[in-house]
This record gives sequence, structure tokens and C-alpha cells, in this order.
Amino acid sequence: MTIGDRGGVSSHRPPQPVDPMDRSRFPVDPWRLVETAYDAGDLGVTETLFAVSNGYLGLRGNVEEGRDTHTHGTFVNGFHETWPIRHAEEAYGLARVGQTIVNVPDPKTIKLYVDDEPLLLTTADLEHYERSVDFRDGLLRREVIWRTSSGKRVRISSTRMASVVERHLAVMTFEVELLDGDAALVISSQVLNRQDGSDEYHVRSAAMGEGNDPRKAEAFSHRVLDPVLHEVRDDRLLLGYRCHNSGMTIATMAEHALETDNEFSERQLVEDDLARQVYRVQARRGQPVRLDKFVAVHTSRGVPPRELADRCGRTLERAVSLGVAGLHEEHAETWARFWAESDVQIEGSSEKEGSEEQDLGHLQQAVRWNLFQLGQASLRAGSHGIPAKGLTGSGYGGHYFWDTECYVVPFLVYTHPQAARNALRFRHGMLADARRRAAEMAQFGALFPWRTINGEEASAYFAAGTAQYHINSDIAYALMKYVRATGDTQFLHSQGVDILVETARLWADLGFWQRNGDKTFHIHGVTGPDEYTTVVNDNLFTNVMARLNLRAAIEAVEVLRDEAPDQFARAAARLKLEDEELEAWRRAADGMFIPYSEELGVHPQDNHFLEREIWDLDATPADRRPLLLHYHPLVIYRFQVLKQADVVLALYLAGDQFSAQEKRADFEYYDPITTGDSTLSAVMQSIVAAEVGYRELALRYFYDALFVDLDDRHGNATEGVHVASTGGVWSALVGGFGGLRDHDGVLTLDPRLPDPWTSLSWRMRWLGSRLHVRLERDAVSLTVEVGDPVTLQVRGEPVTVDSDGVRVPLDGQGPELSGEPSPPAQETAPTERDPGDPEAVSPGAGVVPHSWQEELDDPTGPIPVRAPVYDDRL
Repeated sequence: MTIGDRGGVSSHRPPQPVDPMDRSRFPVDPWRLVETAYDAGDLGVTETLFAVSNGYLGLRGNVEEGRDTHTHGTFVNGFHETWPIRHAEEAYGLARVGQTIVNVPDPKTIKLYVDDEPLLLTTADLEHYERSVDFRDGLLRREVIWRTSSGKRVRISSTRMASVVERHLAVMTFEVELLDGDAALVISSQVLNRQDGSDEYHVRSAAMGEGNDPRKAEAFSHRVLDPVLHEVRDDRLLLGYRCHNSGMTIATMAEHALETDNEFSERQLVEDDLARQVYRVQARRGQPVRLDKFVAVHTSRGVPPRELADRCGRTLERAVSLGVAGLHEEHAETWARFWAESDVQIEGSSEKEGSEEQDLGHLQQAVRWNLFQLGQASLRAGSHGIPAKGLTGSGYGGHYFWDTECYVVPFLVYTHPQAARNALRFRHGMLADARRRAAEMAQFGALFPWRTINGEEASAYFAAGTAQYHINSDIAYALMKYVRATGDTQFLHSQGVDILVETARLWADLGFWQRNGDKTFHIHGVTGPDEYTTVVNDNLFTNVMARLNLRAAIEAVEVLRDEAPDQFARAAARLKLEDEELEAWRRAADGMFIPYSEELGVHPQDNHFLEREIWDLDATPADRRPLLLHYHPLVIYRFQVLKQADVVLALYLAGDQFSAQEKRADFEYYDPITTGDSTLSAVMQSIVAAEVGYRELALRYFYDALFVDLDDRHGNATEGVHVASTGGVWSALVGGFGGLRDHDGVLTLDPRLPDPWTSLSWRMRWLGSRLHVRLERDAVSLTVEVGDPVTLQVRGEPVTVDSDGVRVPLDGQGPELSGEPSPPAQETAPTERDPGDPEAVSPGAGVVPHSWQEELDDPTGPIPVRAPVYDDRL
């Protein structure tokens, strides 16, 4: 399938596990994403797929020439503008200040003219075209052979990188060689402020992209980057700005070096929003012209741009002294270290249509592309968070969400613990804001923002935003996973305990004891991960994770008190912590209400979820998906229908709190009513499907997630990579098919290798040691490559692994269930409206596909609703 053909989700059922990509254009290569034919029809998607980033600085895969382009983009992590959120209906405590990532000055454009004829790929006569991003060395490369209108053939080769060593540095090369005859060349290298309204041709849509989708970043009505500096300094181009509202500052400086045996001249022009270095070359056949472009970008919350320019100068001095070859080499060495820790390898074959087999090269390529995105989003993020789109696009406004902790941090914990620590320290840095937000929401403790850049809540829609209090426990979950996997008690004692205490205080205050029956602890008025069901009582995911949070806080405080009494004393004074609080948390955790229906044998998503009518997803037309773009929220909220895994997510994150029977029952109930309209869903459905025995379904969900951007399965890859989904791909591989769990700090394996695969292998860190795991159909082989021996459990049996390795026989790959779960039955009577009556609704109006049974004894009688019975046995 050609990239972009799907144009969005068409079914809640995952597709078959086959290669969906057009391999005549995107050939299989295990270590590169390669494009062999230019196509202007899906520029937005390919700009995302070929973006390069280091976690601080990101460059979309726009063509060097600047045109044609779907959406230009150069982004710096955390660099944002603020704007007042205007609510049509005001209320106390609503988010007031919006935050949106800024499209910073674009250094990527290098325009080429041959005998005054511009190179524009859309209209150019191309004899050869290849663009690739190499996962091994992190370089974007492009090579074209262009036949001009006069018949001269020109080879143009270019590279681009965002350095993972010098995070403020981007490096580009651009080489031109005439293959036939001589010609006059003009090379115009530019740095252009695209944020404020137009591209170099003053075409606004060409600069900023178009479309109407709530998942996109907000547009500004005012000038964002106010010019402060525009000059040539030490033969370098310099632009400096201050954000109009946020006051953040930026300086971008570019240095050029042209190498050729041809005669040339150069000039520099700098204006408020455009800086150019223009070369005129009398080029001869066979005499290459090579331009090296070094770009430094520094930002601050308020340091004057002139000082930032000094920092840029120092960055460029180091870069130029090392040279392009040296920079490429150290960049590749860092990526090599990344892959030594992170690579996941798959062997086997799969059946195509008929009986023909294909190897899994397409799968390996896609897996590595996803892992590469995780590295690009996190390696040099430093003190910043990890945006939902990384730095590959402006989708979701460049915000940080809860899914970083649940989907991305676990990958980092096991492969790059320092990056995980950085992500958690970022959350600690916004603890003061979280305390203020909790107070604003009339709560004790701290409440972290559901979406943010600067630490303040930025979600204007509180029902699906602020109400997701589970962000607190998601952070606590990631924190404890990190501490238990690394043994980093120093972080726990100095910073982690503060987060755990303040989030536990929030839960103890938010919940309440209900005494009209069994004495149980309840949490009302919250929203779980599923955004199609909002502001409910006793959301199961929230309650289960809040209990985890409370118990983690108790454990951290008690360990600190026992093992480091001096640090405990300081923490107790700093947090004003009393022993009575720990007892209150313990009672709340032990008394936490966990909804359960004895009649259906499942955990309701919330206290009243099972009372709602079931949305008939099988009857929902493809052109009405995703639901959030075609139905008012109130319509969706009335039904049992999920945007993404909710209870099923809890089955994975807190899997030790559920029995195998409960996991299967819950999965079979919720899977058929989950739309998958969120890219966060497929990976979790894959993991739990594998665990409970739906092997083929697990593989289908895995493919769905694996190609979510590569195949543009949600129709919005133009907005950037779905970074959380890429983290979920790793979890699906290692946690789903590998069967890895680490509940309460105990490392366990219970593999579920898919039938077409012969082996799955990965490396992971555990308490400082590096463990290599190779899973085969009849055994799992374990070897400690670095560090001390590791003790873990394989299907309940303890195993100690050292550098000599151990091979543990396996009796199969767990339970096996055929097919997929069927939608739950529901007894409801139809309303008076007949959705089949064309006069009942206005033309074009959306009609909800009801799940009515065709025959009822008395359709005019009262609607029978199954009232759930609850059990507190968890």
C-alpha cells in the first residue's frame, strides 16, 4: 500500500498482519527508510517520516529547495508562545494560558539555480532520485540527477543531521556536480522565519500547512517572533528573536564553507526574517561544488538574544574545528551506542496471499524506524520533557502528556536509564506548579497538568483534560519502575519521594469514604485514559493506579526512614510529613473501591459504564471515523464505546492485581467496543491479547501500531510522529511477545512468540547489568553481557544469569485462542427514531449505529438495564 492511501482509520478491527507499504517506492532495507521516487501527493507524511531530531532540536524532512512543501518545521523542545484561552462560558479554575510550540527560524533551505533555472522537484525532469534516513548513523541523505530544460544533467547530493553530541547544532551538506557541459550556478542558503506568516514566496499555506483538526497545533493571530537581532557577525548569519507573549528568546546562527575548484563569488544579506548566503559559481563539468552549512540554535526563558548569539558562536567554533566528517563520525558513534542497548531483532517468515512466504525484513525495518524515533525524541531532551510528536511536527501544540510516563519512559528505563531519569527530573521541576494547580482545584498535594509545556495546565476542555487526574499515578508508576529497575535510590531520596508524597496527598484528599454499605474508598468526578467517557465515578484505571501510587509513596517513605534517617528527616521537614499521613494513605489504598460486575464477570470501566447502551462499531461507516471528528462529545459519552484502552491498559500496567481469568474476561468485553481512534490503543490491545491467548489478534494489533505513521493509518502523520505509539511498539515486542513484567521490582518472563516468528531478541538494563534475551519457540536464552549476575523468573521458576548464559526450555507459548472476541450482547429497546427513515434526520446528519436487538417481547415497555454488582476483592 502506498503511504497515505488509507486517509484515516477505516475500521476498529485491526488489519491483517501483512506489509502495507508500496515496496516499489519504499524498498525493504533493515537499517534505512528509503524513498526511490518523489511524490508530491503525500509530502506531509514523508516530511514526518524523514525528519531528523536529537530531542532538543528537530528538523522536518522538508526538501532542501523549500518548495514544494506541506508543512515547514524546525522546532526546539520547550520553546513556545503563550496565548490567553478564551472560554465562551467562564468558570473558576479553567485553564487560562495556552502554550504552543513555535516554528523557529528554518535553516534547511538551500536553493539551486542552473543557468537561472530553479530546481523544483515537483516539475523537475529527474533521472534518479533517492532519499534515505539511516538509523545506524542518524543521517538524512538525498541524491538526485536532474536534467535541466537545456538538457544538462546535474547530480545533487545532500545530507542533514541534528547532532546527538552537540544538541544545539544542525549540520547540512549540499554538493552539486555538472555531468554534461558547463553552467552558471547560484546556490542560495537561507535562514527564514516561517512562523510569522509566509514562505520565501509569501505563500502562507506553503509555509505553515493547512487543515482543520483538533489534534493540530493552535494557530496564532499575532506576530510571534519579535525581531531583536539581524546581522552578519564574524562572517556568520545571525537572527535573534523574543516571543511576543512568553518572552522566550532564541538566536540562530549559520556558518558556511564552500569548497570547489571553480571560480565563485559570494554575498550575504540579512533582514528581520530572512538571512541569505548566496554563491555564484562558474561551474565546469566534473568539478563538484560542495557547501557545508553549520547551524547553531540556542534558546532561553529570558536570556537576551545577544548573549544567546555568543553561545551560538562558541558552538560553531567547536563544530567547524571538528569538520563535517568529524561531526558525522561522533554522531554515528553515539547512534551505534544507542543500538547496542536498544535494538530488537526478529527472525522468521510470514505468509503472503496464497502460500508464498516472505521474510520479515519489512517488519525489522519498521521496528527499527520506530525505535529510531524514540532515540530522536529523547537522547538529548535533557531537562525538557518528551513531546507527543517529538520534534517532528507541531501536532498537539508540542505538548507533553501522561503517555510519556506510560509508553516512553519504560523503554528508556530498560535501555537508556539516564534519559529516563532526565524525563522524571523534568516532572520534578514542575512540582511547584502542580502544587499550585492542586490548590486551585481545592485539593491537597500536587496535581500535574494533563497537557503542558511550561508546567501550567493548557487543556481548555477540562472534561477530557484536567479531569484525567490519573496523570499523577502515571508519573508515580514510571518513577517506581525506574527506581526498581536501576536501584537509583539517590534520585528516589532527593527528588522522587517529593513527587510520591505530593501525588499521594492528592489521592487521599480527592477520594472519600462511603459508608452506606461496606466501608470503601471512592474517587469521583474523574476521567480515565479513554476520552470517549468522561467525568465519571470510580474509573477502574484511576482507582487501581491511585492505589499503586499510595502504596509506592508509603514504601518510599518507609525505606527512606529506615535506610537513610538523615535524608528522611530533611524530607519530612521539607514536605511537612507526619506519620498519620502514611496511615491514612494505607487505609485508602487497602479500602480502594474496585468496581466488578458479578453478573457479567468483568470490571466496569467506571461505576455506571455498563448501564449505557453499546455503540455498534461494526455498523459505523468508515467515513464516520474517528468518532471525535463526526459526533458531538455528548453523543459519544452516552454509549459504551472507547477511544482507547482503559481497563485493558490497567491489566498491563498493574497486571499483578488481576487474575488470568479476569484479564481474559475484561479483554473479551472491551476489545470489541474499542474504536482504536487513539494511537495509544493498538499496542496495549496487542500486549493483553498476547497474554490472554489471542495470538493472531495480538499480531494484527502489533502491525496496526507498527505502521501507524509509516502507513498513515490515522490520517494525521503529517502532524508528526506518534512518539508514545513508538514506545508502545517496544513494549508490545518485549512485554507482549516477550512476556516481560517487573511488578514490585521482580523481573519475570512468560513469552508469547507469534507463530510466524522463529526468534525474538533484545537487550535490557537491570540494576546496572545488561541482559541479552533471545526467545525461540522451544527455549529462552539469557546472557549477562555487562555487569553482575541477574536473577529473574521464567514462568514462575527462579533463574540466575551470568556471563556464561543459561538456556531455559519452554513448553509452548502460552494459551491459544482462535478468532477475536465478539461484541457484548445488550438488551435495550429502540427509541422512537428510526435511523433507517430518511425523513427522520436532516440530510448528512450523523446517526448513531444503535445496538438494538431486532426482537423484543415488549418494545414499548421499560428499557431493561443490567445493573452491575460490585466486588471489592481486588
